[in-house]
Amino acid sequence: MKLLTSLTLTVALAAPLLAQTPTPTQSTAEAQAKQELEQAAREYREGRYAEAQAHSEKALLLDPQNKTAPFFVARTIHAQYKPGITTDENVAKAREAIVAYQRVLDRFTGDEEAYKAIAYLYGALKEHALLRAWINQRALDVSMPDDKRAEAFIVLASKDWECSFNITEQPVTKVTTVIRNKPYVRYQMPKDRIEFERAQECANRGLDLVNTAITLAPESESAWSYKTNILLELSKLAEMSGDEPHKRELLRQYEEALTQTTNLAKRAKANSPDQY
Repeated sequence: MKLLTSLTLTVALAAPLLAQTPTPTQSTAEAQAKQELEQAAREYREGRYAEAQAHSEKALLLDPQNKTAPFFVARTIHAQYKPGITTDENVAKAREAIVAYQRVLDRFTGDEEAYKAIAYLYGALKEHALLRAWINQRALDVSMPDDKRAEAFIVLASKDWECSFNITEQPVTKVTTVIRNKPYVRYQMPKDRIEFERAQECANRGLDLVNTAITLAPESESAWSYKTNILLELSKLAEMSGDEPHKRELLRQYEEALTQTTNLAKRAKANSPDQY
């Protein structure tokens, strides 16, 4: 009974002390978070990325409003991913990094580092559908600046150009003959009609995408360059199908686009600091 009374008194006395114990102030938490980030940076420089991640996450826990910590968390996770290694653990680390970068974007809408890192990781994982959807999301986001949207449309168009090019340049479709020591190239229908239709679908979609990019950024040399290349793809496909009038019209448009691309390149070179 005496022991119980003594214990009760001890608890009763401790309660006011506990209630009066000051909790860390916000400034203290911020200072601790800064120290954790400094340690994370040191670990990162030494290549100890898992340790750097732990310190970054602790910093974010200490100071959830810290603007640097979410980037540190994402970068330190990303650094642990090894491109080309397809183990479950490594793939999971890439996906963890994607989630971390998406959290960055939740706080800092439109951040280029996070956007491009996610695109890179989808590409490294060969998740082409997710990559295209990610870039398309940026292209259709009207809250983004026109030049950033145009850049996304150009990337999408480049993938469609590649899709067509990989079909039209196959040895079975691109036939070279030499007459009087001069090579002549002609394009013929693939043995599999589905391949032709796929190339045509890619090239037509790519042209629509790059035209949208040009609408958003009329002076984009990259956009005009891809338009030039896609028109050339379409002319090859017209030749394959035996539509000579359409081929001639596409080549006319190709020449116009090529001229515009050349003019923009010359203008960019003239305005380059290296010219002075």
